[in-house]
Amino acid sequence: MGGGAVRVSFRDRDPLMMGIIGMSSVALLVVAAFNLTVFEGGTTYHAAFTEASGLKPNEEVRIAGVKVGKVKSVRLEDDHVRVAFTAGSHVRFGTQSQLRIKISTLLGAHYLEVEPKGDRRQSPHAEIPASRTAPSYEVVPALQDLSGQLQKIDVPQLATALNTLNQTLKYSPDNVRRTLSGLRKISQAISSRDDELTGLLGHTRSLTGLLADRSGDLAQLVSNGGLLLQELNDRRQVITSLLAGTVSLSNQITGTIEENRATLNPAMRNLHSVVDILLRNQTNLDKAVKTLGPFVSVSADATAQGRWFDGYLQNLIPLPVAIGPAQPDTGATSGSSTRTPSGTRASGTRTPSGTPTSSGTGRK
Repeated sequence: MGGGAVRVSFRDRDPLMMGIIGMSSVALLVVAAFNLTVFEGGTTYHAAFTEASGLKPNEEVRIAGVKVGKVKSVRLEDDHVRVAFTAGSHVRFGTQSQLRIKISTLLGAHYLEVEPKGDRRQSPHAEIPASRTAPSYEVVPALQDLSGQLQKIDVPQLATALNTLNQTLKYSPDNVRRTLSGLRKISQAISSRDDELTGLLGHTRSLTGLLADRSGDLAQLVSNGGLLLQELNDRRQVITSLLAGTVSLSNQITGTIEENRATLNPAMRNLHSVVDILLRNQTNLDKAVKTLGPFVSVSADATAQGRWFDGYLQNLIPLPVAIGPAQPDTGATSGSSTRTPSGTRASGTRTPSGTPTSSGTGRK
């Protein structure tokens, strides 16, 4: 016992150190559990696509229908989409391999199909160019191909073939005969509407051609819509503050009305009474306004000559007939004038100050 190693019992060990070691072990296990994908094997490749076509991370990578890896990331880089995907270490494909994004389900799931080509192995450090990749099937090319293929169908020959098949299998089971009878009716319907279908396909081709020609405009429209949404997103705080201010203002107006309701109600009743009085006397007010117009015009003419006003009273003081007609003005500085007894002023003299004096009643 003297030369052997001294064994320390579990009870005698430092509890603080044991706790630290235990907590560290648990933390490492938790981190490893949530990052198992880091330890997955396989080689990472990168490929350039003209568009993502809805491809998402964690979707499958297949070769000949067999899963060999998964998509790691899909991100925009310059004018193309850069897709990173993994393939098992045992997977080999050449430098001429083709990649295509395909739809796996009707719900929108996708997968990345790899078609191996070439003798030399594809390097993980070299990006697969866009010339060797293809997005999923697009709508415009699909409609163009559909219209082209349907126009190649010989509808009368198809109807004849289906009728012949129906006659051949006439004594087949009921299910088969009903199926063939339905196909015959479909062929007859298609044959009877051949011209309409041809016109429809022609219009479809024109539509797809127009969409293809205006693809730049559509892309610009989508881009402008993105800019508009980005601007609205940038101004979100301002719009939120504006709406909050509007709500606060409406609350303050409501509170002011509620606080002053006792004062506002009598005022509104009085205003209503005043409006009723004005409505009852609207005819009189109209007449007063029409009569006031000439009065204002005459008053303006009478007071527009200077610091006095002109007035005219007819036959206030009739002149004697012996005075005779008015004498011509001799140009004297007195500025006197005589008019006939028709009512015009008889004589008037202005002082140097500009204030007129008159023997009649013309100016004051």
